[in-house]
Amino acid sequence: MSPTLALPHTEAPAPVALAPRERETLRHIAAGRTYLQTARHMGLSTHTVDAYLRRIRAKLNITNTAELTRMAIALGL
Repeated sequence: MSPTLALPHTEAPAPVALAPRERETLRHIAAGRTYLQTARHMGLSTHTVDAYLRRIRAKLNITNTAELTRMAIALGL
């Protein structure tokens, strides 16, 4: 008998209370835009985009852009 490989259990993300501008920022970053491109599109400074992303990462407990992108897809952004 061969050993059974356990596949990682994936769950739908829990509902997250992101502000509308945080959601918009996440959508832009997940689409591959830079901080500067996101800031220009949203009419913000890059410092504000950075602040939004720090808040998003804290709320979602995410540390890198790849995880942010996966979460944006899971949230339908």
